[in-house]
Amino acid sequence: MAAPKKSVPQLPELDAGLISALVSASHPQPHDWLGAHEVAEGWVIRAVRPLAKTVTAIRADGTRVPLTHVADGLWQGLAPGAGQAYDLEATYDGAPDWVTGDPYRFVPSVGEIDLYLWAEGRHEQIWHVLGAHHRPHEDVAGTSFSVWAPHARAVRVVGDFNSWSGLSHAMRRLDDNGVWELFVPGLAPGSTYKFEILTQAGAWVTRADPMARYTEVPPKTASVVGQTLYEWHDSTWLAQRASHDPHNSAMSVYELHLGSWRPGLGYRELADQLIEYIHELGFTHVEFLPVAEHPYGPSWGYQVTGYYAPTSRFGHPDDFKYLVDRLHQASIGVIVDWVPAHFPKDEWALANFDGQPLYEHSDPRLGEHPDWGTLVFDFGHSQVRNFLVANALYWLEEFHVDGLRVDAVASMLYLDYSRKDGEWLPNENGGRENLRAISFLQEVNATAYKRNPGIVMIAEESTSWAGVTGTTGGNGLGFGLKWNMGWMHDSLEYMHENPMWRAHHHDKITFSFVYAWSENFLLPISHDEVVHGKGSLLAKMPGDQWQKLANLRAYLAFMWAHPGKQLLFMGCEFGQPSEWSEQRGLDWWILDQPAHQGLSRLVSSLNRVYREQPALWEQDNTPAGFEMLGNDAPANVLAFVRWSASGEALVCAINFGGNPVGPYRIGMPFAGRWDEVINTDAVEFGGSGVGNYGSVVAAEEPWAGRPASVELTLPPLAALWLRAAR
Repeated sequence: MAAPKKSVPQLPELDAGLISALVSASHPQPHDWLGAHEVAEGWVIRAVRPLAKTVTAIRADGTRVPLTHVADGLWQGLAPGAGQAYDLEATYDGAPDWVTGDPYRFVPSVGEIDLYLWAEGRHEQIWHVLGAHHRPHEDVAGTSFSVWAPHARAVRVVGDFNSWSGLSHAMRRLDDNGVWELFVPGLAPGSTYKFEILTQAGAWVTRADPMARYTEVPPKTASVVGQTLYEWHDSTWLAQRASHDPHNSAMSVYELHLGSWRPGLGYRELADQLIEYIHELGFTHVEFLPVAEHPYGPSWGYQVTGYYAPTSRFGHPDDFKYLVDRLHQASIGVIVDWVPAHFPKDEWALANFDGQPLYEHSDPRLGEHPDWGTLVFDFGHSQVRNFLVANALYWLEEFHVDGLRVDAVASMLYLDYSRKDGEWLPNENGGRENLRAISFLQEVNATAYKRNPGIVMIAEESTSWAGVTGTTGGNGLGFGLKWNMGWMHDSLEYMHENPMWRAHHHDKITFSFVYAWSENFLLPISHDEVVHGKGSLLAKMPGDQWQKLANLRAYLAFMWAHPGKQLLFMGCEFGQPSEWSEQRGLDWWILDQPAHQGLSRLVSSLNRVYREQPALWEQDNTPAGFEMLGNDAPANVLAFVRWSASGEALVCAINFGGNPVGPYRIGMPFAGRWDEVINTDAVEFGGSGVGNYGSVVAAEEPWAGRPASVELTLPPLAALWLRAAR
């Protein structure tokens, strides 16, 4: 009797439309059909392998399951028994067998809590979730990809690992909020990738990863699967930082552009040279122009395409960590410029990310910046806000930076900023205030300070907006410091005047004292003042070369003694004669000249005395730290005293005139000997050596409402700092 015929298991039939969607990688839920799925007789395994001659599933127990070609590169086969992990082997004409893990056999690599927090706009560390992450998943090493693209019909990953064809790497949509995910087993760090997105209009567009933490070196634009192996050594610095208030501590900032400070240096080479130089000059902090990736070098980093990626121009993200770490170990703080106000229109980046406005506001009256040809973030969108808030935290927490200087805050605060009538929309109250941007700034500042004690948030805000450094609880914006742009403009206009006519403009050098405590201020002489036809800081000073340098020395001493922190752009510390350009290095050669060496020595001395004297910074933000002693416009003389909380005093007297003045009597806080700790006319600084022989004695002779007074010799175009003898 013949044995009964063994029945051949029948696999589920797939309709043509489903097959077409799977093989074109345009199905929004490819995991529902690809990978391993339980059926009555075991497990059906499906895979897309275009052009393959054979495809075989190799199970964990070593058994081989041949797959049958269904149509157009879709393969399937039956694996009997219990489910197992497996790899896929594909053979091709003239090529070696290709064995890979199957991305479609894995559960999602993004958790439900992460999806919930992102949907709510409250995931403060979203960089751990979205983007590309090399890490084990279900005990398999590989890279998880996830991206937010709510308007997309489908998304696939393309890269050097799949010859830039995403047909085998379609992503699945995880939720209604539009997060797409795929885990690619075996994919190692260093692989380049982008996302291909099928828009609602039916077109495929290619985009870099908004959350990429590493990128190709511009002008290349692909994202790179990154991995950090860096071990920090700045725990002592971070502990000390958390225990003090940066708003009422010493802060003198050296601002620099990484690419042109000393061209050719990477992050690691910068560490050695920059630390030595900053120690010589005595600054407490460095501030880097934007470090985030940007395609166009002459934007100096202010048109960002990779918000989570330190620019690859100078090395790997771990190399930037090394730079920050070394600076911290040398007791130097690090501030980074941050640009949440706008972003460029490059079609491969954030603009129209999933085929229509997503990160930018859809209405051009709100979503385009007329001055810069850029796009404006939609600050009212929960996920866009989350993207930006988390980005601020990312730089503070992943790279240990000590503060963020927020660029172009004024452009965020006003709906009519640089817009004519009819080109902007009022808010719901009929006003010009951008209420959503205000709320965003309050959120990012409150969150940054809450999570990172001891950091500082700094606003570049150029208007008279009230409460920039006010608390968010009191309806302020919550910044720690604000750039004092009014002081900068007024004081530079005054210094530009010939000393012969300065008496007629004396209010420009003193007006800042009227509002000096309305905010917590930082005094900036930044890159913006020495570029685009404005000339160098030295070139702004009147007179011959000696007079220019003397004016600059007096100006810097005035700046360092004025209430508020101070920031000086690179090159200004030694009197660079030419305007700054990002395309070349600084005029280091000028330091061969003794007069410019003297200016550099003065900056070092100003910083040394500044750090030693709490009177110059301890009460920056209260009128109790300042008292005017003399305000003599006809003589071009200004004198004031700075007070510490414990009653220590430092007197600053400045002669902005071109001739020596003296004997010149000013009132003093108290009698006794006062040492001349700074004289900008000293020979060592390049001056003429006029002064008071190192000290003066104030007598108990009341003058101008003060209990004591002293007669001084005030050198031409010079400032004196006097400290009570100890």
